[in-house]
Amino acid sequence: MSAAVTFCATLLDEWSMAGVSRVVLAPGSRSTPMALAIAADGRFDLQVVHDERAAAFMALGAAMAGPPVVLVCTSGTAAANFHPAVVEAGLSGQSIVVCTADRPPELRGVGSPQTIDQLRLYTTSVREFIDAPVPDAADADGWRPLARRALDAAVDGPVHLNLPFREPLVGDVDPLPAQIGHWDRSVPADEPVDVPAALLGSRGVIVMGGSSGVPPSRVLDLARGLGWPVLADPLSGARGASTVVAHADSLLRHVGFAADHRPEVVVRVGRPWASKVLTTWIVGSGAPVIQVGGPGVIDPDANVALRCSIDDLDRACRTGWSGALGTRWADTWERSWLEAEAAIERALEAELTTGPLTEPAVARAVADHLPRGGRLVVSSSMPVRDLEWFGGRRAAAIANRGANGIDGVLSTAVGLGLDGAPTTVLIGDMAFIHDANALWGVADRGVDLRVVVVDNAGGGIFSFLPQATELPEERFERLFGTPHTADVCAVAAAHGVPAHTVADRSGLVAALGEPGPWVCRVVSDRTANVAEHARLQAVAVAALG
Repeated sequence: MSAAVTFCATLLDEWSMAGVSRVVLAPGSRSTPMALAIAADGRFDLQVVHDERAAAFMALGAAMAGPPVVLVCTSGTAAANFHPAVVEAGLSGQSIVVCTADRPPELRGVGSPQTIDQLRLYTTSVREFIDAPVPDAADADGWRPLARRALDAAVDGPVHLNLPFREPLVGDVDPLPAQIGHWDRSVPADEPVDVPAALLGSRGVIVMGGSSGVPPSRVLDLARGLGWPVLADPLSGARGASTVVAHADSLLRHVGFAADHRPEVVVRVGRPWASKVLTTWIVGSGAPVIQVGGPGVIDPDANVALRCSIDDLDRACRTGWSGALGTRWADTWERSWLEAEAAIERALEAELTTGPLTEPAVARAVADHLPRGGRLVVSSSMPVRDLEWFGGRRAAAIANRGANGIDGVLSTAVGLGLDGAPTTVLIGDMAFIHDANALWGVADRGVDLRVVVVDNAGGGIFSFLPQATELPEERFERLFGTPHTADVCAVAAAHGVPAHTVADRSGLVAALGEPGPWVCRVVSDRTANVAEHARLQAVAVAALG
């Protein structure tokens, strides 16, 4: 009668030995055997989250900060509510073992309540789907191999483990099956790739984004050897270096600079920037793109000529594949980028650190005043762009840029913050409201969560798109601007989280220095924000002459 609970305890025992230490559980009835097994095992940090979508994004954030995470729910639509986070985990390469409880085979497709077709529910977003057998003590020898199969498949993304249970669902943990010896979880090295000399030129750039899996120091060493600039976005973790270009979007808005600095080759490390200006410049240059790192397929049609590892490029450098090696004019090439970068930084810093608290100024203030040892989570849509374009050299952040959605941003930040590090969030009002359930019981989780909400009463990014000028105002507002009457501070207060509104930079800076959880609201106007972006871009272009 205890086979189901003992089966679950065996899975957990095997995963614990591999370093898994955190479980996120969205409670329900059919998942009772797993819940009881977790509660009986003191090795796991158990986070109980009532909203399945919030639970899944919390698991995503926790996986970003540490070893693989186990995510558990009951049967039916609970499993469907995991789907957005599973999609993001699949595209960004986060290791999550998604355990969905299910009815046994005889209760599927016969009208049994709280039952949907969960087989291959997450389609291609998972690395592997496993429909486990109904636990039976006679099959106990297969339980540990099943646990290993699931965790091994989750090395670079989520795995879906569907767990059918028969009633009774309660029981005690019986003695576990014997352990099966050493578990080698090393990942086989990729086959070496030769970098053809025909692809390469002397005037190159390295464009670095997030989710690369490559330490920034490796990229900076490569750039020094080549004499090439590194164009790094805030998600790359590389902006702190003095040899990095942080204002590529502004530089390339200068027509003359963009034309004079057309590259012969582009090495892209990780995912692309959010900047459409940079992407268009790369495609328009016709230069071959060498893609390094990053999960999944990234821009397959954007001039990508070769996919390889940073080791392949290092090896090619040692054999002297680049015309830049050993030449002095390479210093001039890199220096021309860095001098232009410095001119734009001086101009923008003067604008962004004085005057009103605009949306770009909020991004700069947040980037400049993160707490020591803290991290920043930035929402997709305008916040990630403002941080990329105006955050400057200190901007360093984490974002869900696999699917680029605005859902689950707060929950992801809560998951990241479970390790105790101060976690700041820069988010828009729509994304905040969309994921407000993440604040449910956040104070009890011991998370130092500091949330800065830019509130422009709607979807601010749409004001930059053709819809804003080509549609009648009333239609645009209803379909895209989507103004709302939600009170951001009241929403936070309803979850027991202190909240207030600030009106100037000094107020925001003061708030950023206070431990969380708290919510700080900054009011903005969508129309004025479009004008401010245009003004700052003009200032940056003018700085280059």
